[in-house]
Amino acid sequence: MTTSTPYADAIRRFAARDLQRLNVPGHSADPTAAPLLAEFFGEDVLRYDVEPLLDGIDKGPVNPLAQAREAAARAWGARRTWFLTNGASEANRMAALALAAFRAPDEIVVAQRSAHSSFFDGILLGGLDPRFVQPTIDEHHGINHGVTPAAMREALTGVDAKAAYIISPSYFGAVADVEGIAEVCHEAGVPLVVDAAWAAHFGFHPDLPANPIALGADLVVSSTHKMGGSLTQSAMLHLADGPYADELEPLIDRAFMFTQSTSASSLLLASLDLARATLEDGHDRIAASLTAAAELRDAVRATGRFPIVSDGFGDFPDIVDHDPLRVSIDVGAAGLDGHAVREELLRTAGIMTEISTGSCIVAFVGPGTTPDAARFVAALEALQPVGDLAARGELGSIALPKTGPAVMRPRDAAFAHTEIVPAADAVGRVSADALAAYPPGIPNVLPGEILTAETIAFLRGIAAMPGGYVRGAADALVDGVRVVVEAGAPQVAVRPQAARACIVDPHLSTGARRAAKPSPRKELVAAS
Repeated sequence: MTTSTPYADAIRRFAARDLQRLNVPGHSADPTAAPLLAEFFGEDVLRYDVEPLLDGIDKGPVNPLAQAREAAARAWGARRTWFLTNGASEANRMAALALAAFRAPDEIVVAQRSAHSSFFDGILLGGLDPRFVQPTIDEHHGINHGVTPAAMREALTGVDAKAAYIISPSYFGAVADVEGIAEVCHEAGVPLVVDAAWAAHFGFHPDLPANPIALGADLVVSSTHKMGGSLTQSAMLHLADGPYADELEPLIDRAFMFTQSTSASSLLLASLDLARATLEDGHDRIAASLTAAAELRDAVRATGRFPIVSDGFGDFPDIVDHDPLRVSIDVGAAGLDGHAVREELLRTAGIMTEISTGSCIVAFVGPGTTPDAARFVAALEALQPVGDLAARGELGSIALPKTGPAVMRPRDAAFAHTEIVPAADAVGRVSADALAAYPPGIPNVLPGEILTAETIAFLRGIAAMPGGYVRGAADALVDGVRVVVEAGAPQVAVRPQAARACIVDPHLSTGARRAAKPSPRKELVAAS
């Protein structure tokens, strides 16, 4: 390792001192006081776990933590970088809160509709008015991709927006034309925020795509733990030295104060410092991982049963590149259910993959890792489409549900008077929650949108699948759904358990339901 790690080194020096710790954390770095922690994590972890605001670590005008952040800014080509211990979700909320105060009193932000739910949490908290630009969708596999510069230009035309927000790369590794989109945004006079949660490694090897800062993005969300190698829940937010930096920087500082823990974990912060240095010195390790990922894709192709999803990315106008460390596999082509395959690989072969859909699984090759392709392919080849592993429904028909119309601003709906009703009775009502099949955590419905039978059926289907989870749902099986109470309507509390027998008919007419109701835009009760 030739790159310095100022914060991690400072923590290491502090831990080596002969200290009598009469302060927090309560384990006092004493293995006899916390024997289970010491046995599980090791005694060094207890010593490295120190409180904030210590001279020589994170206190004073020039300190090792500040030096570590400056080193990260240089590594990613940013003007300034914030270290976060609440994940990229915090970075997304920070971005939204900063935009809420940016060029007030305008409230409109143009956002890719397939954004992560944490950004929509920020929109809700900041009271922003989102206007959406729709991503292209792989209807066959049920995958959201990205947006094109032309789609962004159309979305910004005639709209007094204060900023634009996109995702690149996607969960499946599809890279958007960030440079072209940034040019469109800057021509329109707005900054571009890029959720690059999955791109912490971009730019650290010539065979990887460039990082968004280098392509003109103004603010970049980086989930450093995902593909950068830091500990889970650690992340960064990068501000470019662009035309909007002077206005955005103090706002981001304030958003950071509002969202970050006052007791940020020294372990997570140190892991960010170490991960940055590892990436900077990681050319050869990353090269080995690129070779291993290519071999893995080739071995999967050679089976003749499982196509590689990214081989078809050329059919989509928004995709200009692909993360080569992502291996996306179409198991539906072999008659298998993606969710069941992911669970089965873990259960029977001890192989963990990152994500599944009804028809696909995605394996990530972390920078510096070289997985055994033969082991993976042997386990995959052993799977046959019988029992729970058999694909559900018609193959190639995994389309994502179309969103219902938005009739209320998200914040107004989220804090309105609400009730939980049986899932079938929620069709045609206004959602009070953001509901997202997770992972990847992209909301299928937002607060303020009309709930459709198609969306509810999709979410209930996800919740019933092996490993299925719907973020934001009132109950695990989406038996009950939280909706806005309309003016004059009686409030009837429904326990989710009581709705368990509810079956959503995907062919139910939402129009017929809506016609019998007052206009949600006019009649919804304001938050008290």
